[in-house]
Amino acid sequence: MTKIKGAKILIESLKKEKVDVIFGYPGGSVLPIFDELYDAPIKFILTRHEQGAAHAADGYARATGRPGVCLATSGPGATNLVTGIATAYMDSIPLIAITGQVKTFLIGNDAFQEADVTGITRPITKHNYLVKDVKELAGIIKEAFHIATTGRPGPVVIDIPVDVQMHEAEFHYPKDVNIRSYNPTYEGHAGQIKRAAKAIGASKCPIIYAGGGIIISGAHKELYELATKTDIPVTTTMLGLGGFPETHKLALGMLGMHGTAYANHAIMDSDLIIAIGARFDDRVTGKIDEFAPNAKVIHIDIDPSSVSKNIKVDIPIVGDARRILTELNKAVKKPSTGDWLSKIEGWKKRALSHLKDDDKMRPQYIVKEICEATKGDAIIATEVGQNQMWAAQYYTYTKPRTFLSSGGLGTMGYGFPAAIGAQIACPDKIVFDIAGDGSIQMNIQELATSVHNKLPVKVAIMNNGYLGMVRQWQELFYDKRYSYTTLKGCPDFVKLAESYGAVGIRVTKKKDVRPAIEKALSIDNTVFLDFHIEREENVFPMVPAGQAINRMIGGMA
Repeated sequence: MTKIKGAKILIESLKKEKVDVIFGYPGGSVLPIFDELYDAPIKFILTRHEQGAAHAADGYARATGRPGVCLATSGPGATNLVTGIATAYMDSIPLIAITGQVKTFLIGNDAFQEADVTGITRPITKHNYLVKDVKELAGIIKEAFHIATTGRPGPVVIDIPVDVQMHEAEFHYPKDVNIRSYNPTYEGHAGQIKRAAKAIGASKCPIIYAGGGIIISGAHKELYELATKTDIPVTTTMLGLGGFPETHKLALGMLGMHGTAYANHAIMDSDLIIAIGARFDDRVTGKIDEFAPNAKVIHIDIDPSSVSKNIKVDIPIVGDARRILTELNKAVKKPSTGDWLSKIEGWKKRALSHLKDDDKMRPQYIVKEICEATKGDAIIATEVGQNQMWAAQYYTYTKPRTFLSSGGLGTMGYGFPAAIGAQIACPDKIVFDIAGDGSIQMNIQELATSVHNKLPVKVAIMNNGYLGMVRQWQELFYDKRYSYTTLKGCPDFVKLAESYGAVGIRVTKKKDVRPAIEKALSIDNTVFLDFHIEREENVFPMVPAGQAINRMIGGMA
């Protein structure tokens, strides 16, 4: 058999994995790979920063469920991927990050553009590889995709020295992967499923708490069946948005620090929590020793390390959410939830509305108008901060993989490149990035990427002249001492968009909001909508740090 170079082995392996797009940036240590990409049937998206490449690959993965792939050179190219890799790790996103490395005999000698990429990324990857023998490259790629996409998904780094890219070997791509130390559990324990079904049938005030695992496992239909069969209300985490249709009468929306008041009260007063693909993080639980004091907990999760990590679990079921819910739906009996649902309905009626009916430029109104203009059928990416919470609260999500946001790490600058990745993955979908005037500047250079690739991404900038969420905390807890959260010297976003060849639309009056959105949707180009909102508008409800989640500011009347 003819021998081929390592760089070609990489490309042939990616073709075997049905990779259709790679996001990245060239450099000296990946030139052999880029030479092979020149004629390869794989679309390469040249971002303007490696962090943009990682986030775009992440957005592609969240929108499709398939692994995203990014490529960068050694040293600073690889380290610029780190924030995006950490973002994917925290949110369990399948990502393959391929990095160049200096020649093998130079590793450890502080060579030009050398960085210990495997060491740097070890805490923020599911696994990583430093390839030292070209004969092992194809097998490593096969393993990397297997690890990234199975069990609890996550990012995998493949660091390939430039001489390995040039060395030759015969190409054999493995059909199967057998890693003795890695065998995720998919089937739930039958006895535990029976225990869970019995506990559900005996409960009086149950609640389903669904996380991003519902989206990852594709278990939204099984979740819907469980909820409607049992008449149990459903609350989701931020990353679980879209896993259960928010138009349904059993939907309570998002819970936690900025969740709905009725979701927070319901979980605190429940006698049984059915947690599915969620990890009880601090933004959900609030003060842990006061969280749901009278509730037993069923926890369904594919990651055994997440079970009983933060909250004591009474009935753990380790495995794939979709498979477990399929079996649970066969065994479960409907509990008596009439009084419980009536109580929740009372909380809903008492919940304060923060969608004010006035002539001011309120971000809540803008998000609602985006939802109505897109008929609730867009992919929404967000940056991080107030814009993220308004997007989570005021857009109505009814389908999975339509809300893309950095949950665990809270990465500013995530939304725009993620929207680019989603638009490339789903060219027929409307894609919006809901942004703040601070976070949009973190990766604003990706305007060039979006325009060059003729992507009709729409960006709604909630422009208030502040780092809004940090300013909100300073207002509420630091006596309005706005220490370095006032943004001065911001660009004219309309002119900036136009300078890149995009379209900019400035909106300063409420009456112009919907026409501007409609105009943006009619334009087959990247559009920046610069909404000048009320400067000190806050996100409510809000649970102060260290408080129980039923002790909200702006929760109930």
